[in-house]
Amino acid sequence: MVVGVLRVRIGIFEALSLKDKRRVTKSLKDRLSARHNVSIAEVDDLDHRQAATFGLALVANDSRFVESSLSKIVDEFRAYPHASLLDYEIELL
Repeated sequence: MVVGVLRVRIGIFEALSLKDKRRVTKSLKDRLSARHNVSIAEVDDLDHRQAATFGLALVANDSRFVESSLSKIVDEFRAYPHASLLDYEIELL
């Protein structure tokens, strides 16, 4: 069993309020969990209106599959038009 953990920090520079941020983060979480069958939660920067940090987890039996899937998710964060990818970290356990 392989557990992949992805930590992603994004900037939401157009957000003028926490409500604007929540709209973007909810859209991202819903989209990624549906497309990739991963668990996702906002884990840091909860009170910062222009930044969000997500934690994602994926469990499978092949480490190459897990790493490939998490890399595809990073690419989706990178391509998302309403946020900018600031940093990410992939860890396989």
